[in-house]
Amino acid sequence: MPFENLSDHFIIHMYESIRDEVSADARSGIRLVGEPARERAEELRQEIERRGLFCTPIEWPEEKISTCYPVHRRDTAIWHD
Repeated sequence: MPFENLSDHFIIHMYESIRDEVSADARSGIRLVGEPARERAEELRQEIERRGLFCTPIEWPEEKISTCYPVHRRDTAIWHD
């Protein structure tokens, strides 16, 4: 993703959002944030560094956390006429 047209504030905000999600996953013990988020966070971190900005690094949890994928089951939906 090209970051040139995004403000410093927005870049930091996107990075902090990923960090908050990773932290929530670590607290819950269920990983919802996967490899795509890790890759995006790394791109953002590099851009933050390139701009000479500061951010608190993301503490990625150990792989002991179970991975949870949303399951959409139509049979559990409640239908109203």
